[in-house]
Amino acid sequence: MIQLLFWLDIFGIVVFALSGALMAGRYKLDPFGVVVLAAVTAIGGGTIRDVILQTPVFWVVKPYYLLVILITALLTILLIREPKRIPKRFLLIADAFGLALFAVLGTEKALSLGTPALVAVVMGTITGVAGGMIRDVLCNVIPMILRQEIYATAAIFGGVIYVALQYLGVAEHIAVMSGIFGALILRLAGIYWKVSLPAFHIDDDEEK
Repeated sequence: MIQLLFWLDIFGIVVFALSGALMAGRYKLDPFGVVVLAAVTAIGGGTIRDVILQTPVFWVVKPYYLLVILITALLTILLIREPKRIPKRFLLIADAFGLALFAVLGTEKALSLGTPALVAVVMGTITGVAGGMIRDVLCNVIPMILRQEIYATAAIFGGVIYVALQYLGVAEHIAVMSGIFGALILRLAGIYWKVSLPAFHIDDDEEK
């Protein structure tokens, strides 16, 4: 189980770093900017989670995460010459995988540290969405979590599935994979069918 969590974590780092690097390419950032955007996307959420939970920040304890991010960013620069030609949907799908993985893995880590289930789901959601928020803010784009798209809802859904299955005594690896697939399917459905939550709207026109 520990090995499964390790490789899922690495895969999450890679796909989030890739989404950050592709975003940097779309905005024509220099190589340093690509690495920075890849890094904040990949480790931003987990960093905030660990600081809140007052536990050692994961990439400080295990710096190989930074190496994975650097390699991903450099390979993106070398292999993808024209990021603007990459369909925007590809960026959304890469982000969806990272969201699903980190939402559940963040929930799992919070639970392992003894937090209540509700807090663990919140920590998982932060892990999944915060890196993408930082990436979007740095690129002067409205973060997806603040738009109508199903985003944070998918992260919460995945975390709740994991917590519920753990409570029911389901095997750890089944609970993890079920939570990840639940979050991923909900997010991909939102992307494919353009399903969104209703917008809150206030009419500025005063009645005359």
